[in-house]
Amino acid sequence: MTPKIRLTSGTTVAGEPPKHFGTPGATGVWAPENTRPAIFDAIKNKETFGTSGPLIRVRFFGGWGYSKDLVKDKNFVKKAYKEGVPMGQDLPKKSGKAPTFAVWALKDPESGNLDRVQIIKGWYKDGHPWEKVYDVAWSDGRKADASAGKVPAVGNTVDIKNASYTNSIGDTQLAAVWSDPDFDPTQHAVYYARVIEIPTPRWTTFDAKVLGIDPPSDVPATIQERAWTSPIWYTPEAELVKKQDFYPGLKPFLP
Repeated sequence: MTPKIRLTSGTTVAGEPPKHFGTPGATGVWAPENTRPAIFDAIKNKETFGTSGPLIRVRFFGGWGYSKDLVKDKNFVKKAYKEGVPMGQDLPKKSGKAPTFAVWALKDPESGNLDRVQIIKGWYKDGHPWEKVYDVAWSDGRKADASAGKVPAVGNTVDIKNASYTNSIGDTQLAAVWSDPDFDPTQHAVYYARVIEIPTPRWTTFDAKVLGIDPPSDVPATIQERAWTSPIWYTPEAELVKKQDFYPGLKPFLP
């Protein structure tokens, strides 16, 4: 499909113009060796990750006592496996203490630098799903807002007219060890990591440059590509689950 067709054709079989869709993503798997059995075992174990297109690398581990300096250790991966579990697995049984997570990300050498790494937590409360996003590592020495805890935007170097950008902001690698500050040992929870690049031109902006026209006004001219990991699950001990009220004012339904 040519740039002209992509930007000007009416609709696809999905009923939407091509410009409303993103580029194809990529998937990755961590295996001890590049063999068919090892790769299929890793897929079965869900030690996998996906991206919106760039070849970002990301690893994510969970445990109960990771050192805060674990990601700086030359044996980081070996120790992370020994002391916890990789993405795609369940946290070992343990009650009370909040779990710790170790995350490491490396940029695609042919794409944008990294803006930040986030850990997303999901849980159920009062019969409804909830989600919270935590910034756990970020580039350029920025400071998180004291009240909201959010990190300010990384900036934007994109030249829309020329469909270009510079890697003068962001970092090539980001890593962190993080502990859930809102951990409730009585609640089921799920955690996964997300890695976000600095802004780069969206594919429609590249096509517009080729055609010598302005980018479409009804879609963003820039994008922050990303990667995300398989989750890690926490299941509370049975005696802890019995203590919680699933609906306010009612006794637990568990015997």
